[in-house]
Parts: sequence; C-alpha cells; structure tokens
Amino acid sequence: MTSTRIQSYDEQTDVTERTDENEQAESEREEVQTCPECGGDLATHENETVCEECGLVVDEDQVDRGPEWRAFDSKEKDEKSRVGAPTTKMMHDKGLSTNIGWQNKDAYGKSLGSRQRQKMQRLRKWNERFRTRDSKERNLKQALGEIDRMASALGLPEDVRETASVIYRRALDEDLLPGRSIEGVATASLYAAARQTGTPRSIDEVANVSRIDEMEFKRTYRYIVRELSLQIQPADPEDYVARFASELGISDESERRARELLRNAKRQGLHSGKSPVGLAAAAVYAGPLLTNEKVTQAEVSEVAQVSEVTIRNRYHELLEASESGAAPA
Repeated sequence: MTSTRIQSYDEQTDVTERTDENEQAESEREEVQTCPECGGDLATHENETVCEECGLVVDEDQVDRGPEWRAFDSKEKDEKSRVGAPTTKMMHDKGLSTNIGWQNKDAYGKSLGSRQRQKMQRLRKWNERFRTRDSKERNLKQALGEIDRMASALGLPEDVRETASVIYRRALDEDLLPGRSIEGVATASLYAAARQTGTPRSIDEVANVSRIDEMEFKRTYRYIVRELSLQIQPADPEDYVARFASELGISDESERRARELLRNAKRQGLHSGKSPVGLAAAAVYAGPLLTNEKVTQAEVSEVAQVSEVTIRNRYHELLEASESGAAPA
C-alpha cells in the first residue's frame, strides 16, 4: 500500500515538472517574439531584429543565409547559382550520384602523387559499383546511354531524350523487357518519343543508327506502343519539310510552296495510307521547281532516304491534287 502511494506521488511530481518545463519554454518563445521593453512586435531587417514600436535592437549579427552575390534578372541568377544540376530522367540514378573526375589533379591543378592516384582509382571503382548495385540499374544505365547515343546521331533535342527515358523506365517497371534486347526497346522508345514530341524521324533513319535490324525494331515498337497504351498520332508530312528544306538549302518561298502542296493534298485525303516521308520528299522536290529553283531527285532522295521512284510517283500525285484543287476556284 505504501509503495503504491509513493509511486503515485512520483508520477504526480514528474507531471508537474514536465508542465513547468513546457510553460517555461513557451514563455521564452513569447519573449523572443515580443520586445522585452514594451512588448511590441519584432521585425527582422537585414541582420538585425528590431522592435517595431520602440525601435529597440533585440538581436544583431545574425547569419545571412542568402547568396553573397546580386542578380538583376533570371538569366544572371542561373549563371551565378552554385547549386548542383537538376534531377533528370536521362540518367539511371537521376543525376543524384557523385561523379569522380578522371583527371589525377587536386583543386589547385597540381598532379597527385602515386599513393593519391591509387586511392582515387579505388574510389572511382567503388563509386561505379555503388552507382549500379543491381541488374535493373545496370540495364537502365546501358539503355539510357544507348538512347543518348542515337539521339545525338539523329540530332534530337533534349525533350525527346527525356521522353524516351520515361518510356523506357515504364517498360522496365512493367516487366516488358524479358525476351527482347535492351537496344531494341531503347530504339523503340526513342522513335515513339520523337513521334510524341512532334520531331519525327523516319524508320530508316532510326534503323541506320540503331544496333538492331529493322524488322526487330518495328516489332518491338509495335509491342511497346500496344502494352504501354501510348497515344501516338500519325506523322504529319509537314513536320519533315523544315528539316529537308534546311539540308537542301532551298529558299523560304520554295518551302512555303511545298507546305501548300501538302496542305492541299491533306484536304483531299491524298495522304491517307501513304508514307509521310515520301510525301514530304516529293513536296520538297516540287516546291523549288514551282519557284524556278533547281533541285534534283537524287539530292532529295539522299536527304530524305527514300527512293527516286517514290519521289516521282508522289510528285505527280501532288501536282494532280493541286490542279484539281485549284480548278473550282
């Protein structure tokens, strides 16, 4: 009975002490937030805490956590900022890992000694092992490197590479890779991303820079689009005109006439069931001829990577559609 009373007394004492500590902490917090002289509100200006009522300086020499430089526009702010690179889907670890440079030099540009070089080599080796700890990360690293290589060869912008990386990650997460090569899924992801972002490349162009044959590429592309339910619209022939015209060096007037031929053909449904690359090549060949510029079928064929026979056939069809479309007017 006595021990029970002593235990209850101790518990009451602990609760009382805890309450007193909480009240003391709250009072200290209130003292910091209010002026100790007049009880007015405090405000922080630069590195000083000042009472807004009486002007008393309560605290000074605070740590300034802002940058020591000034910037007058967003571009200058980005240039002076010293934070790390943003995360990106184009790297298997999203760019969050540490990169150890291959140069055996210190921060002052001096060469490292033999013992330090050996130490840095060991650090690089272990850093590389930690970056790819399992088979999934090694798979992703190889595939994203392949996507970056092909995108560079095709001259695709960064947003296409980012989209292709996201598509490949989805395929990997949904376990679509067994039975298919890493290069095949990477090629299909890049081609699908180019179509989705409105910067298409022809199947022949993508197949030329890929490490797999064209049949496997087409088969894997159809599989990825079907399993991931990708919303990909049919390629517009006009999307190819600007690139073909730039590589051929034709005038703006010729490019405009080529676009007019394609728009007229689309109004009449001529593009249905036909290769958009072949139609674009024929329009780029017809446009300069209508403006008295000289462009050969061989030059257009080399740039567009379609046969001269296809260019001639589509060329006649475009002219016929243009004449029939202009006849009622």
